[in-house]
Amino acid sequence: MSDMKTAILYASPHHHNTEKLVKAIAEKYPDITLIDTTKAKMIALANYDLIGITSGIYFGKFHKSLLEFITENLPIRKKVFLMYTCGNDNKKYAEEMKKFLEQKTATVTGIFSCKGYDTYGPFKLVGV
Repeated sequence: MSDMKTAILYASPHHHNTEKLVKAIAEKYPDITLIDTTKAKMIALANYDLIGITSGIYFGKFHKSLLEFITENLPIRKKVFLMYTCGNDNKKYAEEMKKFLEQKTATVTGIFSCKGYDTYGPFKLVGV
């Protein structure tokens, strides 16, 4: 990558789909800092130029720990990108997060989603 300091905040407590994704990215770009928001509480993010916000989708939303972490730690006016894994993709997942980030005047520079193993609702019986 360049001299841009990048951190990826992630929550992946259930099937670890998102964790696999961010670890693959960090393997290719070792300068990226990974922060598991289910474990970390307070981390200074002011020195990062770009922050990834990454989660599986739980009941139609990004993971609760990620939202709490952003509320407490994300400085205003940061460039962020969104990534999420889900069994059934829906644009509203990213739209809701973008609205949440508007409170911090963050600029969303990109959105990526991909399928993840899902055992919620009808997928509980077979997994997707």
